[in-house]
Parts: sequence; structure tokens; C-alpha cells
Amino acid sequence: MFDVIVIGGGAAGFYTAIHIAEAKPHLKIAILERGKDVLGKVKVSGGGRCNVTHAEFDPRELTKNYPRGEKELIGPFHTYCSGDTIAFFEERGITLKIESDGRMFPESDSSQTIIDCFLNETNRLGVKILKHSAVSKIEKKEDKEGFKITTIKHSYECEKLVVATGSNPKVWKLLENMGHTIVPAVPSLFTFNCKDQRIAGIPGVSTLAQIEVFQNQVYNLKITTRLKSKKSKLPILTSDGPLLITHWGLSGPAILKLSAWGARLLNDMHYKFKIRVNWLPDYNFEGLMGLFLEIKEVEAKKTVLRTKALEVPRRLWTNLVRASGIDETDKWADVTKNQLEKLAHQLVECELKIDGKSTFKEEFVTAGGIDLKEVNFKTYESKKLPGMYFAGEVINVDAITGGFNFQNAWTGGYIAAQAVANSF
Repeated sequence: MFDVIVIGGGAAGFYTAIHIAEAKPHLKIAILERGKDVLGKVKVSGGGRCNVTHAEFDPRELTKNYPRGEKELIGPFHTYCSGDTIAFFEERGITLKIESDGRMFPESDSSQTIIDCFLNETNRLGVKILKHSAVSKIEKKEDKEGFKITTIKHSYECEKLVVATGSNPKVWKLLENMGHTIVPAVPSLFTFNCKDQRIAGIPGVSTLAQIEVFQNQVYNLKITTRLKSKKSKLPILTSDGPLLITHWGLSGPAILKLSAWGARLLNDMHYKFKIRVNWLPDYNFEGLMGLFLEIKEVEAKKTVLRTKALEVPRRLWTNLVRASGIDETDKWADVTKNQLEKLAHQLVECELKIDGKSTFKEEFVTAGGIDLKEVNFKTYESKKLPGMYFAGEVINVDAITGGFNFQNAWTGGYIAAQAVANSF
């Protein structure tokens, strides 16, 4: 018999257990982990460096990074935010550093630092870690307060239960059977598959870009008239930021933001749609044509291909110039207005066909989980099953990349822990 059982040996589960044990040291607490190792997602986060949180300290601004949960997280982030996370680790001798894009990592640049911290804390506080304990059944005790949890090995009883299992369909099914509504899961952070000559052979090229996603009824990859004049072709999603060309297509923050905000929409489209990329976000078609006509005068004797006229990576510029029907030997003086218009279209209205998705590194984030209406965000307690609490991605909250998913885990874990501790 335990006072508290935490199901899930990941970031949210450990953070919750540690805070409960600190608040009420006498409580008997156990973490049930289905696998042979704990904190697996922490290990691979940020390429093995662990993107602990993000240097955004305004709760309202922070919520804008959550496609699902933005409204619900305003209150929780006022209670426990990024600064509190930083303080938690600093109190345990771990300094976090801020990178230029706001992501925060341990100074060691190793996720093992965070894993060791959690294992040391649970050991110090006497929290039991029970591995190989996949949960097969959760029951609410009828005669008295509490729960009975059945695993593949044993059965356990507890007064309070915290579910921190992330995107685990089997646990979602158990909770659904107990009366909770589960929003079906779809992938949230992913890259785009795209085979196109204009981005072929130049993996590793990265540049700032603006991207628009369009409905997938018709692909029209021939540039005839200006797309923006077609009112029926308004974008359904937009994003901007660094765009990375890969061996399989497109990645980078701009793409990952689109994949998060458009998770359900893109799933409904079976990940087949078209995008329009502006490789020069500071320009539109007319502005770029004006610049080209100036360059035509000033650089008349230079070849278009070898002119560094704009802030576009050289290899991408070469591909786009060729796609515009301009030869390697064509000089600015010789190119026609029609060719320059085609080049302007390629640079600011470049249409690409997306055909499928790929997982972003080893990190797999989903949109879906317990319906947010069924969670009390002042305590993270279930509105359906009193005494049961949630933390992390088990509920229908997810974020863009950058440390935001972990911050959701820390915030939910802390608030749930205080509510659990105060109930004893």
C-alpha cells in the first residue's frame, strides 16, 4: 500500500514525485515505469542535450507556443513558470544556459545531468522506482477512497494517483473506460517530405523564410499568373523562421511550427498538400521586380547565376535561377522581363508539393489525450475521478519545439504535487 502512486517514469512523473516527497517526506510514494529504463525522452531531448525549458518568462507570451492548451495554461504558468524551473535546477547545483533562440540547456550540454539529478532526488527522498511495471488495469476503490492499480507483475493500492504516461494509447484506453473523454492522437512535431528539383542536392542549406500552406485539391506547379490574385487560394496556415532543406524535404523551426499548429488539419489532408515559400520574407513580387530592373542596369555585364544580388544561400539561388529558365551564361543585360518574373516567382512565391511526413529526430510529440474540459487546471485533478491527477502530455496539451513541452510537464507536475500533498 502506497500513499501516492505515479504512473509513468518520465519527466512529468519524476518531477511530480519529487515535489510531493519534498512537501510531505513521510508519504510512501512509488513511480511505476513500464520499461526497463526511466526518463527515456529526457535522454534524447535536444539531441541528447535536454532542452529543459525556454527563456520566456511572461506567462501569457509563453502560452502562445501551445497549439493545444494555450487558454488553459495561463493560470498554471502564473503559478509556476520558466523562472521556477530554472530555480529548481539551480538549487540542485545545475545551471542552465540560454541559447540565441531562447532554448535552455544544462551547461554540461548533456541530458544525463538532468537524469542524474532526478535519480539522486528520488533516491534521497525515498521514492520507490518500480520498473517493468506496465499498468493493465486501474480501478477506483468502491468501499473507500483510493485506487487499485494492476501491473503485469503485481497489484498496488494507493490513496492518490498521478497519471503521467505521456502519449500512451493503452493508458488512454484505461482512462476512457473509467469515464474520461480522449481526444484522438495525431502527430504534432514532424518534418515535410518533398521531392523537387529546386531543393534537390542541397541538403543542409538553411535560410529565413515565410511559408504558407494551401488546401490540397489541386496542384498547380506551373507558374502562369500571380497566385496572390486568386482569392480562392488563400492559405490555411502560415509560419516564418529558419527553414532547413534536408535529404528528404524540409525541416527547421518554421516547418515544425506549421506541423504543431496544423497537426489535425494536416492529418486530415493525409499529409499531402502544397506550400508556398517566400525565400525573401522582406520582399513581395513587385518589390523584387523593381530591384531586378535596377540590377539589370547596374550589373548588366555579369551573369545572373554568379551575381550575389540577394541574401539567398548560393546553392539555393543557383537552383532557383536554373528553374527560371536562365542559363549559366546569361547576363543581366540579356535576360527578358518574362525570365525575371519567373525568377521573382521562384524567390517569393515558390510552390512545392508536400507528400508525407517524417518524425523530427528521436522526439515524438502528439496532439491528443484527455479532454481539457475534464481537468481542473488549478490542481490538475480529474473532474471525473477525484483523487486522480495528471501531468504532462497525457492531457491534450502539446507545444512547438524549443523546451515548451518540458515546461508543460514541470508546471503540471508541480501544481499536481502541491494539490496531492495538501490533500493529506
